[in-house]
Amino acid sequence: MGKPIQPWAHRRRRSWWLPFLRARLPISLALLGLASVGYVATDKQRPLPGVHHSGTSLTHSAVRRVGCDIKGNINDRGEHIYHVPGQEYYSATRINPARGERWFCSEWEAWWAGWRKAKV
Repeated sequence: MGKPIQPWAHRRRRSWWLPFLRARLPISLALLGLASVGYVATDKQRPLPGVHHSGTSLTHSAVRRVGCDIKGNINDRGEHIYHVPGQEYYSATRINPARGERWFCSEWEAWWAGWRKAKV
């Protein structure tokens, strides 16, 4: 009559990656847990610069310190702009601590405090 049908002949061969696809949530959670443990276990993270310290006022940055030559100016529109030595209006810019203007020691510190660099 014909060939005998064997029960295993009708089953499709399963892919090797199908169990991994079904277990993607537990695998993802396990990898996230391992990454979190590795992040917490390392103490080599550098702290962010102390631009604003709690319990202190901003007047400490209004006084120019040695090596802190970047001027933080607030213009008439309320924009916070910093000027570095050598820019066009650096010498004409005056710092008024009463208005919230201040000195910075690095461009990165000024940027981190939310100030932008002068365009000219």
